[in-house]
Amino acid sequence: MINYERFTLENGLRVLVHHDDTTPMACMNILYDVGARDEDPEKTGFAHLFEHLMFGGSVNIPNYDTPLQQAGGENNAFTNNDITNYYLTLPAANLETGFWLESDRMLSLAFSEKSLEVQRNVVIEEFKQRYLNQPYGDEWLLLRELAYSVHPYRWATIGKEISHIEQAQMSDVRAFFERFYHPANAILVVAGNVSTEQVKALCHKWFAPIPAGKPLSRNWPSEPPQKEPRFLRVNRSVPADAIHKVYHMDGRLSNRYFSQDLLSDILGRGTSSRLYRSLVKEQSLFSEINAYVTGNIEPGLFVISGRLRKGVTPEQADTAIQAEIRLLQEKHIEEQELEKVKNKAESSHVFGEMAVLNKAMSLAFAELLGDANLVNLELEKIRAVSTADIHREANSLLIENNCSTLYYCKES
Repeated sequence: MINYERFTLENGLRVLVHHDDTTPMACMNILYDVGARDEDPEKTGFAHLFEHLMFGGSVNIPNYDTPLQQAGGENNAFTNNDITNYYLTLPAANLETGFWLESDRMLSLAFSEKSLEVQRNVVIEEFKQRYLNQPYGDEWLLLRELAYSVHPYRWATIGKEISHIEQAQMSDVRAFFERFYHPANAILVVAGNVSTEQVKALCHKWFAPIPAGKPLSRNWPSEPPQKEPRFLRVNRSVPADAIHKVYHMDGRLSNRYFSQDLLSDILGRGTSSRLYRSLVKEQSLFSEINAYVTGNIEPGLFVISGRLRKGVTPEQADTAIQAEIRLLQEKHIEEQELEKVKNKAESSHVFGEMAVLNKAMSLAFAELLGDANLVNLELEKIRAVSTADIHREANSLLIENNCSTLYYCKES
């Protein structure tokens, strides 16, 4: 159970406070409700570019990192298809330094051509190193385009192509900032050895004067149901063949999300999962294989991915995966098998929330979903999943008409 108090500033900034007096530290987590799904299809990669730009200096603070480090703090950020998340930790006694830094860059970035050029080059280099010049790096660039036809999840956070970042103009950057980086589109969580009264005072001092920003109107196109299998084979300079099968699944707020998540655990989480035991240990078809869910807010993907052993064809591997899926579809799993994956999920949840920063992140994301208390209901929802739920999901979700398959083969 994560205890918290909540209040909202007049400019729309939602604030949550989690008190933990077992640590001398405090953390600030600011979640901006903007991700790759918010981008113009012809100007992708902006959310991720902005993650970098936010460390390039603001109007009153030309260097973000130095004062934070002098206060004993550290920081980082990440962007995905749904959100952009900034976080810092520092001694609780120096908490105001964090408020000073975060409020100033929410108020206004420096918007210098030099900073844009520096960060543009950093992102372009990241695109090349991680996605184009690394073995298997473009797998998800291919998979997203294969699985999605209209929804903005069809491009990765890094963007569709390098040219979109190369051509980014200062006017584009300013417009993106003004649309998404304001109090009404943000959630602030302060956690650690802090009090609600202290956080309220600091919020009113540093964040309350920032203008609210214009209300956002979003209308993402809904991905139509997939009605037939999709398939792509590519050849790349890689050491071993790989196979990926992705199925459309529900979003995070669906009542079926947790049963679909546990189904992925049964199939491919860890060395005791069905796919690993059968296809790696017993049949020696794969060197590794996993199943997992993307966990998106909007309907996401249920993923089965594996690397093949030498001499095994993708067709053989595909047939073996489908045979394991049929076993799940034909017979209900035993209660003991379901209990095992529930225990693993519960353990991950509990240990993941021991760190105060992780608690802050979880609260922010749950608040974005509509209610911060959702974070305290997850274990209950995991425990409520039945063997009948797993059987239903296996038969409704893991069907070939709902599947996009990528054979990622090494060049001969």
